[in-house]
Amino acid sequence: MDRRQWSHDMRVSAAERARAREHPTHKANGDEQKFATANYAMSFTKGLEHDCATGLVEKPEHFEAFRTAIDKGEIAAFQDGTVPPANDKERQWEAPTAGVVGDLEGPDAQAVTMPPAPPLGSDELAYEMAEVYELALLRDEPFTVFEGKMTTAAASKKITHSLKRLNALQYTADGFPGRPRKHGGKLITPQQAFRGSAPGADAGPYLSQFMLIGNHSPGNPAEVKNGEIMYGPQKISQKVPAAQTGPTGDFMTEWNDWLKVQNGANTRNNSVLFPAGNGWKFIATPRDLATYVHDDALYQAYLNACLILLGMGASFDPAFDPLSGHGQQAKGANWEAGGFALYGGPHILTLVTEVATRALKAVRFQKFNNHIRLRPEALAARIEKAADIDNCYFYGEKVFQDLEHSIADTVNAIRSGNASGTALLPMAFQEGSPMHPAYGAGHATVAGACVTVLKAYFDTSAVLVHRKQKNGDGKADNEIAFRRPLKKGAKTGKHTLSADDMPVAFVPKDASGNQLVESKNLTTFLTLEGELNKLAANISIGRNMGGVHYFSDYYDSLRMGEEIAIRMLEEQALCYSTDPFVMSVPTFDGDVVRIGAR
Repeated sequence: MDRRQWSHDMRVSAAERARAREHPTHKANGDEQKFATANYAMSFTKGLEHDCATGLVEKPEHFEAFRTAIDKGEIAAFQDGTVPPANDKERQWEAPTAGVVGDLEGPDAQAVTMPPAPPLGSDELAYEMAEVYELALLRDEPFTVFEGKMTTAAASKKITHSLKRLNALQYTADGFPGRPRKHGGKLITPQQAFRGSAPGADAGPYLSQFMLIGNHSPGNPAEVKNGEIMYGPQKISQKVPAAQTGPTGDFMTEWNDWLKVQNGANTRNNSVLFPAGNGWKFIATPRDLATYVHDDALYQAYLNACLILLGMGASFDPAFDPLSGHGQQAKGANWEAGGFALYGGPHILTLVTEVATRALKAVRFQKFNNHIRLRPEALAARIEKAADIDNCYFYGEKVFQDLEHSIADTVNAIRSGNASGTALLPMAFQEGSPMHPAYGAGHATVAGACVTVLKAYFDTSAVLVHRKQKNGDGKADNEIAFRRPLKKGAKTGKHTLSADDMPVAFVPKDASGNQLVESKNLTTFLTLEGELNKLAANISIGRNMGGVHYFSDYYDSLRMGEEIAIRMLEEQALCYSTDPFVMSVPTFDGDVVRIGAR
């Protein structure tokens, strides 16, 4: 074989496959154009100069220069003054031209898309703004209240009132067919509230086990609930810094503070955000989860999940497992060759991070070049100044006043909680949102891509068990791991379930997050598919808990990330010329995509 020719043909095949895919038409919701004469009131303008009275961009031509520079895709325009920054701007816009570059692997950044975001005036936008507000009000409540387990009377009262306000919205009962919630058009229960949409995301504890547990050496399950992940010879704790709680830990509720942040000032102060002596804790509240996604490395949670699964010896996809030699589920299997650089640990560890950069390029095109959607912190400011903006720009139409009226109970709860009495969204981060538009969400797109790679390689039917049985050698096999369900008539093996295996899940003991304990309310096994779907939702919706994203940002970005990963894996399958394999990927919508070599 002429290796040069084979390599060339393989690359051409991948390129032809990519070219054969139909490139979508990118569509936005029209709010940018509709509200252009109102100084682009529904567009992302952070970092430009804003009017101190209305909070809108001061000069429309500044936004138009910003938009033109984005469309041209040249960094120089952001460096030479072509785009006039605000006088107080200290923060940089984040990669506004990343969506126009090319890539040699996976779909082009512009070959995938997202549907239009919910527009102003829609029930869906009103509802998801109410969700973000309510999450801010619940930021310091333990996640146990999200599971219907009321730890205190005060916690019970807060979640009850939040859900009552959301359930009172007339359109809650109908749901949103394009982006359904877990309550399925019925009244929301605590177990369903603020969950992800994919299969298994509403099963068991709110947090995915991959956000809490560690991995362990054989026979020592205590290491799992210590929450320490083995990184080769090192251990990494799942704990996060304990952030300031209560009103002093919520920022941007004063108008002048909000305005300064919108103009791009860098107001972050870690000594205030993380007071000395607070220490570290397991993620136990929405604020803790927001803390995680404030500074994570985007693919970090999925790399952790992969290391946990590899450390547990979790089985790969059944059709792929024999190539890796990883699972060795068949008793006495004679596999003398195992995976490493190919079909093994380093292979999957690399892929689960490699896909992230493709996801980020694609979502940057959606953010900047297509939707350029304003952040929740800015929409809250429109509600705060609703009468002024409507009277100044809409001449009798109550565009923003109607939005405020539609979620009035929630807005009133926010005004009561803010010392200043404003309707501004209490932010978990002093600097508020990042310096790029809301839709799509970078974290959610990366989540969709990375979790899809994990679902492609590992057996997603596996369930989390606590095993306390003896092996044939008489030694106790006391472990906590994901194991494959036992098929009828099959013999028990190390990688399949036995009658003694019990369902298990870990949760923080209380809001202090000092230690993990076994959940006492678990009645069914948690599946690997569900926990991975839950992990993607936790990371994505954790950004909503910080105040920087909406539900639709999570929902549609997750699915775009999934598409990116599937297409990249399809192209990589062309590279495996000897051993045929098939991967079965359960999607976030409950379907299965099969990816096979040759």
